[in-house]
Amino acid sequence: MSDAAIFVHPTSDVQTTAIGAGTRIWQFCVVMRDVTIGSGCNICSHCLIESGVSVGDDVTVKSGVQLWTGVTLEDRVFVGPNATFTNDLHPRSKDHSQPYRATRVRAGASIGANATILPGVEIGEGAMIGAGAVVTRDVPAGATVVGNPAVIVSPRGTKGKPA
Repeated sequence: MSDAAIFVHPTSDVQTTAIGAGTRIWQFCVVMRDVTIGSGCNICSHCLIESGVSVGDDVTVKSGVQLWTGVTLEDRVFVGPNATFTNDLHPRSKDHSQPYRATRVRAGASIGANATILPGVEIGEGAMIGAGAVVTRDVPAGATVVGNPAVIVSPRGTKGKPA
């Protein structure tokens, strides 16, 4: 896909040039400076990607997702519609006295629609986060988690199937 063109819908505001070949950014997205987006990604409509975010190759970010400073999505990650990332455990208006906490989603992990990911967690390689789950701590590689707070329902799996 190295020769594929980058597509940015004319209604989007994209301030970074660090976008890989074949990536598509759809309607009404805002991508700030100091963002890296890999090749072959699909950033669906109404997304915001804040400075300091890194997105790997072949990542899908569905509509209504905001990726805040400190979020890293490795290769082949799927983020479902309206999934929510946070980067501040104690948010206060105009108080940025604490550094933002980094969140990492490892390669091949999937996050279901409307899931909430608290700051400072790591979602392991190939993990599956169920729709609506609230992730408050690290998720092991290959695990499937559901609920609020999210609990492991399948400790190991391959592409969502129990081992």
